[in-house]
Amino acid sequence: MAEKHVTFPVLGMTCATCALNIERTLKKLEGISRVDVNFAGEQVSIDFDPGKTRIGEIVKSIEKAGYKAVIPDASGDAEDAEMAARSAEIRDQTRKFIVGVLFTTPLFLISMARDFGLSGPWSHEPWVNWMFWALATPVQFYTGWDYYAGGFKSLRNRSANMDVLVAMGSSTAYFYSFALLLFPVPGHHVYFETSAVIITLIKLGKMLESRTKGKTGGAIRKLMGLRPKTAQVMENGVEIQVPLDRVKVGDILLVRPGESIPVDGEIVDGESAVDESMLTGEPLPVDKTPGDKVVGGTLNKDGLIRFRATRVGKETALARIIRLVQDAQGSKAPIQDLADRVAAIFVPSVIAIAFVTFFIWWGTAGEFVPAMIRLVAVLVIACPCALGLATPTAIMAGTGKGAEKGILFKNSTALQTAAELNVIVMDKTGTITMGKPTVRDVFTLGEGCDSEEKVLIRAASVEKGSEHPVGKAIVAHADALGLQLHEPQNFKAFRGSGVEAVVNGESVKVGKPDWIRSLGVDTAPLNEKIEEYQSMGQTVMVVARKMDLCGLICVTDQVKPESAQAVSELHQLGLSVAMLTGDNARAALAVAGEVMINEVMAEILPEDKSLKIKELQSKHRKVGMVGDGINDAPALATADIGFAIGTGTDVAIETGDVILSGGELTGVPRAVRLSRATMRTVRQNLFWAFFYNIFLIPVAAGVLYPFDVFPGFLRQLHPIPAALAMAVSSLTVVSNSLRLYYAKID
Repeated sequence: MAEKHVTFPVLGMTCATCALNIERTLKKLEGISRVDVNFAGEQVSIDFDPGKTRIGEIVKSIEKAGYKAVIPDASGDAEDAEMAARSAEIRDQTRKFIVGVLFTTPLFLISMARDFGLSGPWSHEPWVNWMFWALATPVQFYTGWDYYAGGFKSLRNRSANMDVLVAMGSSTAYFYSFALLLFPVPGHHVYFETSAVIITLIKLGKMLESRTKGKTGGAIRKLMGLRPKTAQVMENGVEIQVPLDRVKVGDILLVRPGESIPVDGEIVDGESAVDESMLTGEPLPVDKTPGDKVVGGTLNKDGLIRFRATRVGKETALARIIRLVQDAQGSKAPIQDLADRVAAIFVPSVIAIAFVTFFIWWGTAGEFVPAMIRLVAVLVIACPCALGLATPTAIMAGTGKGAEKGILFKNSTALQTAAELNVIVMDKTGTITMGKPTVRDVFTLGEGCDSEEKVLIRAASVEKGSEHPVGKAIVAHADALGLQLHEPQNFKAFRGSGVEAVVNGESVKVGKPDWIRSLGVDTAPLNEKIEEYQSMGQTVMVVARKMDLCGLICVTDQVKPESAQAVSELHQLGLSVAMLTGDNARAALAVAGEVMINEVMAEILPEDKSLKIKELQSKHRKVGMVGDGINDAPALATADIGFAIGTGTDVAIETGDVILSGGELTGVPRAVRLSRATMRTVRQNLFWAFFYNIFLIPVAAGVLYPFDVFPGFLRQLHPIPAALAMAVSSLTVVSNSLRLYYAKID
């Protein structure tokens, strides 16, 4: 049974260790081949064999591990279910934070006033400590209950996450203080305000983090928001509004000005301009007339149109793009491996450091309370969240930014690798050129080929059996002249060389000059013309009747207006650019010269293109291949990164690592710039995540205490600013990732 791929939200994760817990849990199930858990996006992506395990078993395993999987029922809407669950979680976090603030504020103010001698003698009465306990307890066990529950589930899974650190740190201060209430010790005071402020500050950080983190997935929600909930379907001449999931292929739909087009289709009546920026990243509307294709999610600007649905539901271009972006955001980039390895041992290491700190300070100073304060500070300043958020938040923001610009990365590995490329190889036809060859000149020679019409009839009749763009151009030219073509018999295609068939009782061959010569046909009478037109960048096809030269057909393919600009931008990025084509060397060099490409590999058969890519890679080069995603599939697959040029609904989703849905070559340098910006952000995030922990954990442990040059608050770091630093570290990483939405990639 074929493997199945699913992606769905998982709520309740508090740090990278939680994501690793879910991965370990799911990998124990039979039939699971791949699991990626995205802590930042709160999603799990799974490949599994439905014959060995079921979705229900997967969900049960996740929930048994202590997390919540959001799976809508058959009649529900996945996005609505996810948003409802996330909104409920944010409301719960906000409610608990407000309770924390209401009880912590008076507790903190009165406690600080007493410590600094700003309150009267009443504040030292025994009942005041009991009042502190009454204020701290709701914070400890209502606002902070999530940390106890999460910590217990984590320990039950034989691991330790951030919840364990927070629960241990705050509980140490709280229960020490409660013990003093029951068994007072002269000269010792309670630390209820410490435990309450720690929990409230960390809850504030998690609440802000969840809200800010949600913005990194804004591109997905924006794409999803493009789909209308209903559609206007014409039934027996009557307009009926139906839910979008009831639209079927073949239905006639009506769309008014200002409305979104609900599904993919073909216009049957009306004219309009359609905003396709969601697909191509280009803001200018595209004129549409009967026969033109429209894409679901695009915006009808100014005309009433009727169209026939051709793709609905999960088959629409928008649905495929959403799946592509979701998969990319849910996948793991190789650079995340380091953070994952650290996260796996982070919390146990911090707990060990905290206890070592406690015993060192207790042993050397002989005082329990200062040692306890150090222990609490170490526990609450450690931030595994920042490590877990560093890579995925940047990946989510980068892929989201790309989707808005018509650049679709299939996975985060492609996003990372694109930043490492040093050579870009481009196909010629359909990539650098328009991909729509047209016949420019026809030359005649020999008996029975004394007119252009006779040469075209023979050549076009043979090419009727061909799928090659040049062959189609010859047939289209003959049709435009109204010529009567014959049906080819015994048609044979010689890939990359030419075609032959029996036309009206005689053998006719059409192909490249070298191939025709190899068959024994003398092309000497037209060799001068062949070289002349090849040097002008044209493709020359020789037509032979039996074994005699019949004529030449010169086909030209116009260079795309943006090709030279794209090549120039790639050069500015420090990349080498090469052309790989099956066309003749003269034609290839002419096109390469026009767009300033200095490395040309011409007359390469389609099956040999991948070998050329391997040759470049053998020179220790990271190679990106740009092609149309169909004819160049082997080369695209062989390259380190395959850029598939696609337009509209024809985008080759299954081919290449990066899909340029706008169909413009300038998308390649945009993709490289975006990739570099994203990886730069990832490295910045990892730096700050490691900096916070590597620098501040020793500070909390007291390594700066002997040095008078440092300020007192660093030499004796209190748990309250330590908790604040923990909250700020995650927000720093997420906010830095959000800057990618403003990165200049054009």
